[in-house]
Amino acid sequence: MQFQSTRNPQHRVGLSDAIARGLAPDGGLYVPTELPDIDRKAFDSAHTIPAVAEVLLRPFAAGDAIAAQVPAIVRDAFNFPAPVVEVAGAAGPLSVLELFHGPTAAFKDFGARFLAASLERIPRSDPRRLTMLVATSGDTGGAVAAAFYQRPWVDVVVLYPKGLVSARQEKQLACWGKNVRTLAVAGTFDDCQRMVKEAFVDPALGRDLLLSSANSINVGRLLPQMAYYAQSSLELFRRDGRAPNYIVPSGNLGNVAACLWARKVGLPIGEVMLATNANLTVPDYLRTGEWQPRPSLATLASAMDVGNPSNMERLRWLFPDLHHLRGAFSAYSVSDDEIRASIRRDYTEYGQTWCPHTATAAHLYRQLPAERRKERWVLVGTAHPAKFNDVVEPLIGAAVPVPSALADLLSLPSLQQDVAPRLDDLRNVLKGNPA
Repeated sequence: MQFQSTRNPQHRVGLSDAIARGLAPDGGLYVPTELPDIDRKAFDSAHTIPAVAEVLLRPFAAGDAIAAQVPAIVRDAFNFPAPVVEVAGAAGPLSVLELFHGPTAAFKDFGARFLAASLERIPRSDPRRLTMLVATSGDTGGAVAAAFYQRPWVDVVVLYPKGLVSARQEKQLACWGKNVRTLAVAGTFDDCQRMVKEAFVDPALGRDLLLSSANSINVGRLLPQMAYYAQSSLELFRRDGRAPNYIVPSGNLGNVAACLWARKVGLPIGEVMLATNANLTVPDYLRTGEWQPRPSLATLASAMDVGNPSNMERLRWLFPDLHHLRGAFSAYSVSDDEIRASIRRDYTEYGQTWCPHTATAAHLYRQLPAERRKERWVLVGTAHPAKFNDVVEPLIGAAVPVPSALADLLSLPSLQQDVAPRLDDLRNVLKGNPA
């Protein structure tokens, strides 16, 4: 299989090159030239995430240098569970897909660990250390730092918007040191993302450094995220005999792109609904047909504060006609007040503690007509609520237990560096000069 740029179908590379490069030379995102059609029977003997991922991702690596390494990669990457948990007391068959049992308590651990395991096995002719750039609105940076920490062949540079992530998220971003440098950018997530994209097309940096991206613009982040949709949908389909619907908290659109790709290749996934926060770019686009990126707004669901989501390029590639795009998924905005109400109500009525992002999905479920709630729905639980204790605990009136892995990170000192939202500042850091 080959991968092409979303902006130039004639530019094609194999999976290893697509992962190693991160972004295509023209600034486009890598997508497969054609999504495979996978017979559902191929998963009959696959019941764990590594087993499902091996079947699912094998066609994407076909003919590539790492094709034979896929089983080892998925075993290394997916060494923690993603349980589908029933929500007791809901008005219909409702589950939450818990994606926060990895080392940094967020769904980004799946993609980050797969990316690290892949890059470690991809043959490289260039002897230079790889430099991974990652812009984060909260969870991605911590997951990438954890996945690549102290690997001898790579340096990691994490950019996050100063003051716009939770205190515990910031600690996870800034506690590493060694081969991980953390930059607190005086701007928004969109500024961080822009700086990373500019770095990739900067001729001087291209000559001096071997750059790759660990954002969801890297297809090596998105492909493994298909695995938990595949595994959970198969588990529920085998149990219920019907395809589950998913409500996905959405920021940069990588998570929902993975869900839609999984459905497209043949997994039993029904309706897909996006829950956004007050950043209305995607809901407005589906409503008006006009793509109008805008500055991001700060909300309680901070990891979703994205005004110009990169992965829309991949969704447009998959659904180039607006009518078909609108038919593929729906998107609705959830306010901060609705997030608060969802956290309070579902703790009282269901005994569930949501992070602010998962609460956006829970709110949309509550808005469904009674008849629709008879269908099987899955809320995508993107992060552990302990990462947002400052928001969650006052609302539920109780302390949220901290997972042991997260507690270990919170005990470390912070090592971030302040920078302005300019390519020049990032270039100086990458070249080892003072910012």
